[in-house]
Amino acid sequence: MCPRLDWMNMRSFFEAISVSCVIPAQSPADDERTVFENLSFAVERGEIVDLVGPSGSGKSSLLTACARLNPHAHGAFALEGKGSGEFTPQQWRRDVAYLPQKPILTGKNVAEAIRLPWTLAIRGKGGKGEHLLPDERIRTTLDAMGCEDIDLERAPHDLSGGQTARVALARTLLTDPKVLLADEVDAGLDDDNAAKVATIMADAATRGMAIIRIRARNRAGIARSHTRLSATPGCSSTTAGPLPTSWTYSSAAPCRTRTEPQLTGGT
Repeated sequence: MCPRLDWMNMRSFFEAISVSCVIPAQSPADDERTVFENLSFAVERGEIVDLVGPSGSGKSSLLTACARLNPHAHGAFALEGKGSGEFTPQQWRRDVAYLPQKPILTGKNVAEAIRLPWTLAIRGKGGKGEHLLPDERIRTTLDAMGCEDIDLERAPHDLSGGQTARVALARTLLTDPKVLLADEVDAGLDDDNAAKVATIMADAATRGMAIIRIRARNRAGIARSHTRLSATPGCSSTTAGPLPTSWTYSSAAPCRTRTEPQLTGGT
């Protein structure tokens, strides 16, 4: 069960309280597997937090939990002092957007794929997508991400993996979520284009978007803090400041633990 909390007394922009993820046993011979347990953290408006840790430590599972997309996770979440239970799942995901590592683009061309969210009733604006999101705005966003070579009439299935990732990021940012949960959107990009994507995210943060991301690269960057998930369930540590140019993690290294382990978005 989710803990009973007085959300109106919570002051952080986005909060997660006592979040756990447990995978049920797949057969009578198996045991259930705890991916992470009792994690709590807060992220402020305009803040970028990098989530780092070894493979299997639960980074992607934590992002999907925050988006209310993970059926094996439970805990409590709040946005601007309002508990997630006061949102429908569709309303929550409109404001807390999850961008997967391998996004899917549908539609006859890139422009139609990017306009997909404007066809959904949850946006409640009415009208045609091309009026709500004109080509000029799509073109400007794509160009800023280094996608000058992607024609808006191009079929999504003709895009490379890196191009698909950037188009999906453009689509998500254009919906203007309050919180962006980004799962390795820089994977498959060369250094120059990865830097462009990082700059686009930084620009979104300056406009007040909170961003929690998993990065394919460990490099000096724009994040105010990074949070490490250890291979041991329930263990986490946080270091304020940008990621170092070269950072390595050993699951055998000691993990700083607390009575209620927390992932803190920065100080």
